[in-house]
Amino acid sequence: MSAPRTTRREFLKQTLSVGAGLLFLKSGWTKGTSPNDKLNIAVIGVGGRGWDNLMGVARTENIVALCDVDLNNLARAAKVFPQAMLFADYRALFDRYHRLFDAVVISTPDHHHALPTMRALQLGKHVYCEKPLMHSVWECRAVREQARKVKVATQMGNQAHSSDALRTAVEVIRSGVIGPIREVHAWSDRPIWPQGMERPAGEKPVPPTLMWDLWLGPAPTRPYNDGYHPFAWRGWWDFGTGALGDMGCHIIDTAYWALELGLPISVEAEGEPHMPETGPRWSIVRYEFPARKGMPPVKLTWYDGGRKPPAELIENNPMVPNGVICVGEKGVIYFPHAVQVQLFPKERFADFQPPAPTLPRSPGHYEEWIQACKTGSPTYSNFEYATTLTEAVLLGNVAFRAKQKIYWDAQAGRVTNTRAADEFVQRPYRRGWEWW
Repeated sequence: MSAPRTTRREFLKQTLSVGAGLLFLKSGWTKGTSPNDKLNIAVIGVGGRGWDNLMGVARTENIVALCDVDLNNLARAAKVFPQAMLFADYRALFDRYHRLFDAVVISTPDHHHALPTMRALQLGKHVYCEKPLMHSVWECRAVREQARKVKVATQMGNQAHSSDALRTAVEVIRSGVIGPIREVHAWSDRPIWPQGMERPAGEKPVPPTLMWDLWLGPAPTRPYNDGYHPFAWRGWWDFGTGALGDMGCHIIDTAYWALELGLPISVEAEGEPHMPETGPRWSIVRYEFPARKGMPPVKLTWYDGGRKPPAELIENNPMVPNGVICVGEKGVIYFPHAVQVQLFPKERFADFQPPAPTLPRSPGHYEEWIQACKTGSPTYSNFEYATTLTEAVLLGNVAFRAKQKIYWDAQAGRVTNTRAADEFVQRPYRRGWEWW
């Protein structure tokens, strides 16, 4: 007679230990079993983008721990990595088993980014965290300060940052071919999830394989509804950062890096509708960056939800869903995101050849980070850079939610012209999640 078949739910029921946070530990794995040339990596968040990140680092390294509050995601990953420890609560992973791994990959919803990132840095672990790096401006500043204290490899998951196309675009912008740049436009076709609505009424049963309270984590308690998990959380301020937060660290990155923009001095935003709990269906955000390193001040405008910059900037050619335009005194650089740079007017730049490379070419976004973990080589979307980019991006949400133009004191880390913005710069954590 064949052995009885164990269902996924039965497997999870047998292995789950909610109070401890640890689900399952294979007794055959011990520290030192793996070759010295491989990292032992813990992965927090293994569904969706987390699955891609997991597979990206697993090609060459050891996966020793997996963590996810969705037990379906966890069971799927456990089949591929049967020797890994399984967790529902990353706090138990860090508090009890941090000696068993060298590095951590974090691919949770935005509201969970800061806590495991900060804990990993405090423990001296290398960290790879998805974009936007943090959920709030204050978290960006706290993590930047902590990252400066420890000598570990860090990388934000804005993967195109390591592409040849984006690095070539940075070199073209820096070449001076279009003269001094004072104007930048960046846009995205997001949101592709619901935004601009009220909280759903009522309460739905929590799926038996979802640890809802752990999913909420530091966010305020609310009833479960299938409008949050697994993807539509991005539109809710308690969990995500809207279209700007989702794509700004990708699209703005090119001009931000090339022009070394730093932090803005003012931000104003418009969009509709203006709901207290969700981002708008569309927005236009205007940043002002000061002069720096011999370069003039820059006005950067962000568009989403179907809004785009004037088409005449690129001679009325069709605009891609996600891209950036830099306007200089002599012409325009158009960069469809992670594709080939184009220059306008086309006749003026018909014979243009890209400058000789000045930035190193990356072996790949994951590979760059892994190499840095092992050798101390640089990563180019490290937390010094990534927290500053993310802070600048998220100030757009602060301005939108404050419903007025804000003036930002980058040194003090505060809005100077209104107290109405303070609650959007730093969020409170739910009791029990004030982890650092």
